[in-house]
Amino acid sequence: MNLYLVRHGDAVSAAEDPRRPLSLQGRRRVEQTACLALERKAQVARIYHSGIWRAQETAEILAEHIVPESGVARLPGLLPEDDPVVIQAEFGDTTECIALVGHLPFLSRLAALLVNGDPERPVVEFFPATMVCCCRRAAQWKISWRIAP
Repeated sequence: MNLYLVRHGDAVSAAEDPRRPLSLQGRRRVEQTACLALERKAQVARIYHSGIWRAQETAEILAEHIVPESGVARLPGLLPEDDPVVIQAEFGDTTECIALVGHLPFLSRLAALLVNGDPERPVVEFFPATMVCCCRRAAQWKISWRIAP
């Protein structure tokens, strides 16, 4: 089972647009991430996002390329300051491959919790449009690969 953790792409400033949609460069980098993920044979049943506009846009761009069988959906618990233990509990036993599109510091804390059991001991850096493939073998999570265009 793979869990793909994805940080949203670069967004415009709040002064430019208070909704903070993806910038043109942000959209391009998310598309690059999606293409590189396909090269690595990434497949997901569903892509979840935080509900924040830039994360939703990122999820939709990924879905155009990866084409999840169950589509894209908003999922509570993926906001920047949310507790990663909640998501770990919700998806810890799933057998489906899914992608979670969110924000810092949440994604960093979730990856650390999965891999070493401590959300305060980072294991990977998430730049905008970064995708990290976490693979579960038995009860142990490991990072298989990372894409950071």
